[in-house]
Amino acid sequence: MADTLKVDFVVYPEHERPFTADATYNQDGNKKPLVLYTHGFKGFKDWGHFNLLAEYFASQGFVFIKFNFSHNGTSIDNDSDLHDMEAFGRNNFSIELEDLKSLIDLVHDEEGPLPQNELDLNRIYLIGHSRGGGSVILKAAEDTRVRALATWAAVNNFDQRWDELEKESWKKEGVQWVTNARTGIRMPLYYQIVEDYLANVERLEIPKVIQKMQQPLLILHGEEDETLPVQMAHDLHTWKPDAELHLLPGADHSFGGQHPYEQEVLPTAAKAAADLSIAFFNKHA
Repeated sequence: MADTLKVDFVVYPEHERPFTADATYNQDGNKKPLVLYTHGFKGFKDWGHFNLLAEYFASQGFVFIKFNFSHNGTSIDNDSDLHDMEAFGRNNFSIELEDLKSLIDLVHDEEGPLPQNELDLNRIYLIGHSRGGGSVILKAAEDTRVRALATWAAVNNFDQRWDELEKESWKKEGVQWVTNARTGIRMPLYYQIVEDYLANVERLEIPKVIQKMQQPLLILHGEEDETLPVQMAHDLHTWKPDAELHLLPGADHSFGGQHPYEQEVLPTAAKAAADLSIAFFNKHA
């Protein structure tokens, strides 16, 4: 029986704010496909049921890597929840793409934290949840090392909530505040995220970039998503008609998860999303 390992490690991107990651896999000496799981806005790698998700993918023969974006509000000293609000406010989409590149680079590093004899680097798959779904679409479009990808309740664009009135006051004040409903903490969003988007719109505009993306795409969305409407999944499918689309009956935005998550088994909807993703990745081996 192979031993299931969880390896914690730190990634050092060029922008110099390091971030934490972990890989869960069965140590058997066989090369296994990799899944890089990308959290969403106000998310982090150990949220809710994500550790159970890692164990499930490992049991199905994958190396499952989850990570904190460098500016998601965690730090390498404390990655258990969001606490660094200054870093959170200074996040932007270009930084997230650089983080993903640094992670993909690191799994290819023979001196890196993961043994190369356990990794099938020809089968690197991305899963992105919510805003992370937008990030993995953009990353796949510019990185041929990604074999295929799945979006779970993904956004269909990054600027859909920036109406002109809000943008003008945001630009004038330099910051707007969002409240984390779970913790009650007020979280800053500095206007630089808009400036970065506008300066890099050709790289960051999901509706256009997705049409250039060559890799196979699986689009999953809960029919009861209370955060992002199901229409977003239909939009993504319209822009990439060869994508595979599945709507999950009864599934909400977090696919049944919550934080903290006290159960010892995956939520039903999360397991359904995992099984669909595993079948899709195996089909595109």
